[in-house]
Amino acid sequence: MTELTKDILNRIQAGEGINLDFKHSISDAKKIARSLAAFANTEGGSLLIGVRDNGSISGISSEEEYYMIETAALLHCRPEVKFSYKNHIISGKSVLEIIIDKSSELPHSAPDQDGKHKYYVRVRDENIIAPRTLVETWKRGKKNIKGIKLKINDTVELLLNDIKENGSISKSQLMRVTGIRSAEADKLLVNLMLMKIIDIEITATSVRYIFHKEYNYKNL
Repeated sequence: MTELTKDILNRIQAGEGINLDFKHSISDAKKIARSLAAFANTEGGSLLIGVRDNGSISGISSEEEYYMIETAALLHCRPEVKFSYKNHIISGKSVLEIIIDKSSELPHSAPDQDGKHKYYVRVRDENIIAPRTLVETWKRGKKNIKGIKLKINDTVELLLNDIKENGSISKSQLMRVTGIRSAEADKLLVNLMLMKIIDIEITATSVRYIFHKEYNYKNL
């Protein structure tokens, strides 16, 4: 057994997660596009095609799987998601590994079940729709903004103090604490993320905002 095979088996044994997804086979290029976009928008990762959800090896029997991936990346992801691939032989069966790096062309979208393009992120072993504030942060970050003016007023102080006291805050809590409306809350949160004062924390059931790791909140 080669070191590469041992590495793949160890990764399969560890199970699916933010950087790894198993696919028994591919029958829907639009659906797989959501996985490609989510990996590219998050930390990057690998699709192992020919592996069942429980980690058992099913293998693939033709090159059709690769062409479905290519179709998903080229035609259904906007912009195109770039990938590389490796072929592995495990227990006599062929497993196709599709490797996606974290993209420098954020954000990437893919069709939802109704065919409407949405932005996805990888959370644990799921692909979920990205929060609006994160998408706006990506888009504004691409514009090479020289500087963001942010007035430190009562609203900002209330937000930062709430995070300092409770560790995090949600958008709805921000609106309740400060009395600002949804659009204003979005704008404030995006500005603070672009300034690396706060960061976003996403789970399958919630979106919260925490201090950015580079921000010195002790001076508050």
